[in-house]
Amino acid sequence: MQALIALEDGRTFTGTGFGASGVQTGELVFNTSMTGYQEILTDPSYHKQIVTLTVPHVGNTGINPQDVESDRVWVAGFVVRALSPTVSNWRSQRDLDGYLREQGVIGMSDVATRALVRHIREKGVMRAAIAHGDEARDPAALVALARQSPDMSGWNLVDEVTCAEPYHWTEKSDPAWYMDHPYDPHGALIVAYDTGIKRNILRMMTDRGLRVTVVPASTPADEVLSLNPAGVFLSNGPGDPAAVTGMIDNTRALLGKVPIFGICLGHQILALALGGKTEKMRFGHRGGNQPVKNLLTGVIEISSHNHGFAVTPDSDLGGAEVTHINLNDNTIEGLRHVELGAFSVQYHPEAAPGPHDSLYLFDEFIGRVGAHAAP
Repeated sequence: MQALIALEDGRTFTGTGFGASGVQTGELVFNTSMTGYQEILTDPSYHKQIVTLTVPHVGNTGINPQDVESDRVWVAGFVVRALSPTVSNWRSQRDLDGYLREQGVIGMSDVATRALVRHIREKGVMRAAIAHGDEARDPAALVALARQSPDMSGWNLVDEVTCAEPYHWTEKSDPAWYMDHPYDPHGALIVAYDTGIKRNILRMMTDRGLRVTVVPASTPADEVLSLNPAGVFLSNGPGDPAAVTGMIDNTRALLGKVPIFGICLGHQILALALGGKTEKMRFGHRGGNQPVKNLLTGVIEISSHNHGFAVTPDSDLGGAEVTHINLNDNTIEGLRHVELGAFSVQYHPEAAPGPHDSLYLFDEFIGRVGAHAAP
């Protein structure tokens, strides 16, 4: 069935629809990962975004219940060059087409994704409308719909993805992929703010003997401190970090009282709490092959990214030092504030999907937590 994606600048691309029918709007972005489409689909950081993959062949490994990063698909649309007609993997339980149809998400294949990605790289990410079915027959109406849709700048999407109530996380990683670590019911307590948290981040902490309580993004700092945590984690998430003012205030109130570790949006929230600024990037970093330099060790890490905002380079970070930079464009990828016991990275060390070069950051967090918890 006919499908079409219309960009706010008037450019349109045709293709074949799969998944759900209908029309949806979102910010059009691209991801350069070679694998991991299931983790991408279920990452809450992609809320309100239409994701285009640069890898040409998608869907051949199907869908399984182990690799989801949340309890639903969050992307607003999914664009690929070719949808595999065959699913063959020992872990697969269903195909991508049926999965997206069940989740109410529009998919689109047979798209000139190389031309589409080149357009985004030249013009920047932009609002778009994706349609599958009768709605795809009116390109002008879809362009108008894209132009009427909200812009990502200034948009607080955290309130739409955070958990409704606190919960305890006990699941550890599959020992087939990582070392087998039994859950420790007496481990140090970590409070993790859920601004769109991925499950593999939580597994990385329980693997290392931590007890984890996940709380909504609106949880006041004094309520978190009343739990007497040995550390606080700031998670990934969608939207404009500067718009998440409650989380910025909570983080500022926690600084110096407990070790803090932030990833992705959590990195940006920490920077803003320290007095820094953030800015929207032209087309962002999204993929599993981004080179990051650790300025403290000189080691180059190949890392997984998903962000469209970044810390403004010359903003006042309240005494924090830059610890990592992206070698493609010198974007700030890591911070630490020694006196306040806080550190963060812009990229995704939990590696879901992505390489494992940066797993040491969780061990670093364990060291800080242990020092804080010691009598």
